[in-house]
Amino acid sequence: MTLLTGPGLLDHRALDLEGAARVTYRLEQTFRYDYVEPVTSVRQRLVIVPPARHGDATLVHHSLDVLGAVSRKTIRHHGGSSDSSSVVRVSADRVEEFIEFRLTAHVERAGDRRLAELPSKALRDARWRQLTRLTTPDTALRDWAAELHRDGERPEDTAQRICSAVHARMTYEFGITGTSTTAAQALAGGRGVCQDYAHIALALCHELGLPARYVSGHLLGQGGTHAWFEVLVDAGDRVVAIPFDPCNDRRAGRGYLTIATGRDYADVAPTAGTYEGPLSGQLSSTRRLGVVSLA
Repeated sequence: MTLLTGPGLLDHRALDLEGAARVTYRLEQTFRYDYVEPVTSVRQRLVIVPPARHGDATLVHHSLDVLGAVSRKTIRHHGGSSDSSSVVRVSADRVEEFIEFRLTAHVERAGDRRLAELPSKALRDARWRQLTRLTTPDTALRDWAAELHRDGERPEDTAQRICSAVHARMTYEFGITGTSTTAAQALAGGRGVCQDYAHIALALCHELGLPARYVSGHLLGQGGTHAWFEVLVDAGDRVVAIPFDPCNDRRAGRGYLTIATGRDYADVAPTAGTYEGPLSGQLSSTRRLGVVSLA
């Protein structure tokens, strides 16, 4: 993943993002597959477009262009108590040399409300307690969850302790794990990247009975995509999703841009697809996220 640089972006490190009345972000991202021979029947699933709304963030505008092939695309928006995501599906009958997906999006955050809100029935949504292949705990994770248990503790306090515990236990190292690495495997190795931290935290949350979900998105100042988790908390007439970033041991604030939520990475992988051809394609990508205005 290459971090693009260019004019028109403010230095977010000098900005009071949390105290601002309004913040506007620009996201530019590309994914490109190159092939040494023509391929056919390309079917691609992209989860890279920000949701129409997530908490105080609203998608103002976006464009997604497909280069290198004649293609068809559809977009489906999810929200409410299900996944907060926009899924784009692209199909092309034939790709001669390459196919590239180029996204530009503007997102605005405004007002005092920082958290995503869901209807009260979200607490009964079985998916946010469901164990997946990537988040099923082994004996070590179950024993650790038992150590972390506190009777009568508020869910958000438990989630914060889980966030800090995972941060302290793991060492960030790229290239040790992959997208198919489970929470149990990552914990056993003690090293991994943001998605591993999030999967471990989710395994602990679910073991302790907390409804929680995986978040795929971006962090200002970081070159690639990022991952964290949200715990769903009863707030009376609604449910709020409180975001925690175990990689950085903190709550996720306005330096974070949510793209999608799901049970785990597999639900919200940025790009996945199939094609017919003799050889694998070479994937390359770029990303730039920045603040363009603040008031």
